Amino acid sequence: MQTTLNSQARATPLPYNGRMLRTVLVIEDDAAIRRGVVDALKFEGFTALEAADGEAGLKSALQVDCDLVLLDLALPKLHGLEILREVRRVRPTLPVIVLTAMGNEKDRVAGLKLGADDYVVKPFSVVELMARVEAVMRRSPERPQDVQEYEFAEGVADLARCEIRYHDGTRTELSERERELLRYFVVNPGRAISRDEILSRVWRIDPSGISTRTIDMHVARLRDKLRDSGDDPRILLTVRGKGYMLAVAP
Repeated sequence: MQTTLNSQARATPLPYNGRMLRTVLVIEDDAAIRRGVVDALKFEGFTALEAADGEAGLKSALQVDCDLVLLDLALPKLHGLEILREVRRVRPTLPVIVLTAMGNEKDRVAGLKLGADDYVVKPFSVVELMARVEAVMRRSPERPQDVQEYEFAEGVADLARCEIRYHDGTRTELSERERELLRYFVVNPGRAISRDEILSRVWRIDPSGISTRTIDMHVARLRDKLRDSGDDPRILLTVRGKGYMLAVAP
């Protein structure tokens, strides 16, 4: 059975053989190709989501919790290169594999210049496509990680229980939003993360035209719970002109 996305759809990975299912969004207007790719992904143990035109594909890529995008370029309503350009602006680490027609070298080059991680030329075999998907996911910073705890100087953040246990024996609760924000920093250590990316990946909303002040407030509260000085933070660092970064422990 096919899974069709709308602009508000979200995917929640489920356990599969002891690990988290990885989710691939397929943006392809050719129904036969899209169905074949979706079936192949599901057979290999992925969660497969799909969009049949450029506008639906862009909304899904920005709002749905996916781990990789398979992106056709010749799409109705919005060209694939425009989707790729916007995805790179909002979700710079989301892996994208471009699907192109044979001989269309110009689009392949343009896609790679815009930041595509790889490309597959149509017609392609399932074996080749799956090999490229696995290879790109292995080197992706957004690869799913089942993070349960984060240890820091003053204690341990238990993400499963939404609480922080300090070494002095006291505890404090984390809100769901604080927990997900901390988790996102923990799986992306040492990388400057923009406020727009946080709105897209943690808040699950389109950051266009939205004030990012709420991100600063949540980071401030999280610093307070991590006992990370706002005047001289050592855990959640401010990266001027970019956003925030979780410091890598020495």
